[in-house]
Amino acid sequence: MSLPRVLLADDHRMVAEGLKSLLTPDFDLVGVVEDGHALLREVAALRPDVVVTDITMPHLSGIEALARLREDFPTVRVVILTMHQDVAYARRAFALGASGYVLKNAAPEELVLAIRAALANRTFVTPQLTSALLQAAGRDPQRAGDPVAAMTPRQREVLRLFAEGRTAKEIGAELGISPRTVETHKYELMRTLGVKTSAELVHLAIRHGIVEI
Repeated sequence: MSLPRVLLADDHRMVAEGLKSLLTPDFDLVGVVEDGHALLREVAALRPDVVVTDITMPHLSGIEALARLREDFPTVRVVILTMHQDVAYARRAFALGASGYVLKNAAPEELVLAIRAALANRTFVTPQLTSALLQAAGRDPQRAGDPVAAMTPRQREVLRLFAEGRTAKEIGAELGISPRTVETHKYELMRTLGVKTSAELVHLAIRHGIVEI
């Protein structure tokens, strides 16, 4: 019987090496990548059952990669493994379809449990955040309708590049669209997200893990 196939994304090599020894007895570790773009390429090539990804990675964050995976590879389960203990990150991840959220300072067994839960189509939340997540949900029961979670991949891409300091012309050149279209996306984002200044838009992008600092 073949082992479940797992792809790991983490830009810290020491962490990745440690995770290899943890995962290989129970799973087929089909690859290790160090940035979000490589993660998307390897998922397309290797078709793993579960992706384990950090949030903070070069080029494309784990949160952004998760959004892309949910659209292009909806059957692939995603477990977030991160140092970010802010409940906002966890809520954002689950809103985008993550199967699990595990902290790097948790017991190693938690990651194995999270992967097994994902394979069984269940959700795993690290116990350190369970209470805070429930409290946050109680304060804001309409969070599932958060417009940030409802953004299209193109809008998230424009927002990420804008928050990284790119101009409309530079964003347009990278995405193959006109600067005017970029500005239209920006205007719609500000209107939908309820922000009035560019600074507020950048802050929101950072707070929701769309861009890292």
